[in-house]
Amino acid sequence: MASTVDARGLSCPQPVIMTMDEIKSGTEKEIIVLVDTDTSRENVTRAAKSQGCEVTHISSEGEGYRISIKKS
Repeated sequence: MASTVDARGLSCPQPVIMTMDEIKSGTEKEIIVLVDTDTSRENVTRAAKSQGCEVTHISSEGEGYRISIKKS
């Protein structure tokens, strides 16, 4: 089961901080991050990759994005 980080409505760097916290402390191998701006999508994706995670899928969802991240 995946954990979900709902960062919609928040501006950077908050979505990145929330994602990094989940990567570091979460026990789930898959993380779903919900964001609502292009900047947040790019920053979260970059931060996840910098931690050795794989971004497996990015899709539009409503007015935002759903980012699937797999921890190594």
